[in-house]
Amino acid sequence: MTAMSKRVFVAATSLIALGLTATVHAQGSRPEAAGATLFQNVRIFDGKGSSLSAPSNVLVKGNIIAQISASPIAAEQGVAVVAGGGRTLMPGLIDAHWHAMLARTTPAQSFGDVGYNNLQAGDEATDTLMRGFTTIRDVGGPVFGLKQAIDEGIVKGPRIYPSGAMITVTSGHGDFRQLTDLPRTIGGMLTRMEQIGGALVADSPDEVRVRVREQLMQGASQVKLTAGGGVSSPFSPIDVTTFTEPELRAAVEAAENWGTYVVAHAFTPAAIQRSIAAGVKCIEHGTLMDEATAKLIAEKGVWLSQQPLPDALRTGFPEGSVQRAKADEIWPGIARSYELAKKYKIKTAWGTDVLFSRALAQQQGAILASLVRWYTPAEALVMATSTNAELLALSGKRNPYPGKLGVVEQGAFADLLLVDGNPLENINLIADPAKNFKVIMKDGKIYKNTLGN
Repeated sequence: MTAMSKRVFVAATSLIALGLTATVHAQGSRPEAAGATLFQNVRIFDGKGSSLSAPSNVLVKGNIIAQISASPIAAEQGVAVVAGGGRTLMPGLIDAHWHAMLARTTPAQSFGDVGYNNLQAGDEATDTLMRGFTTIRDVGGPVFGLKQAIDEGIVKGPRIYPSGAMITVTSGHGDFRQLTDLPRTIGGMLTRMEQIGGALVADSPDEVRVRVREQLMQGASQVKLTAGGGVSSPFSPIDVTTFTEPELRAAVEAAENWGTYVVAHAFTPAAIQRSIAAGVKCIEHGTLMDEATAKLIAEKGVWLSQQPLPDALRTGFPEGSVQRAKADEIWPGIARSYELAKKYKIKTAWGTDVLFSRALAQQQGAILASLVRWYTPAEALVMATSTNAELLALSGKRNPYPGKLGVVEQGAFADLLLVDGNPLENINLIADPAKNFKVIMKDGKIYKNTLGN
């Protein structure tokens, strides 16, 4: 190499390094630090108990709850004061099964223009935050860019724990190809759904490893595989078991090497049991599980992420369609799966799984409130706050927001809702956030305050 070419090489290498550094700094940047806020005269639901505290005061400094006291806390200069008036201060809500890129879009739009989809998802993210959901675990979709935009303050929205593309097999849940797309060329061109990062097909342990590692490289906090059939996919019968155990094990090994975990979409006993045998830490749905499978989930300490799916989601599929027939097969199992989860004291998380419907997305709080079919209001709200936060913590060092979520306690993140009323007595208050959530705070920043103080 000549002296001139060496100088060119060094200069180019330096520029690349500078570019990489700038990218890292951009990805890691955050909006300006929050100031300080003092909530006076509030009754606290801490996210763990079954009753409200005595009248209390809560001081937030930056993005952390700094002090909680039954005695007055002096409001220092520059501290914003919120006069609670005896209202309920509680943790921001957490949805453990959300699809930020798919909640509002139509199925056809989801394969369309990426720019439009991101703008629509950004608007929905703001609505999600304004419903009081300060954190969501995204279990399938090209959400990394949206998460970055929210974290950098470009878009208002919840914290996002991203899975990235859901990983499936040929004809599995998440494979939205048409028959005209077959046969698949191994190592050939990606389909549209794969190009946009919605779902990825992997038909061997080696392919699974590649796809899992790609999601982790992009910042996935956990990885999702579809271990059995699903409702919305056109060629995925509910009863089928998709991934082999070696394929699932490959995903689990790759995720564990990164210090995190795999979640598996699974309805049937066979799909659930195979996932558990492979080391999966969280089952999504579990709606058709039997007694023996429920006992196995409990014995192995595996998480069950359930959704009290509203009937409007089922009837949203056209009569006579394959999807409607599969939904009709799934829905009767919802109540029994909750009963089994309670009977065997399974570690149960809560989520919504809203897809392709802005109207249903707006019912996010009402879907949570519907848990009172099986739980007390306090039990339901604990599930959607501190319990869901425990599940998020399974991501270990891949946790994008290390710290305490889902609780009102000293040292926790200041993700807070001020509710006009007592949701432990009337959980339906959370179904009308526009009316009943007077203050919404995320990461120490107030995004809504209708009290005027």
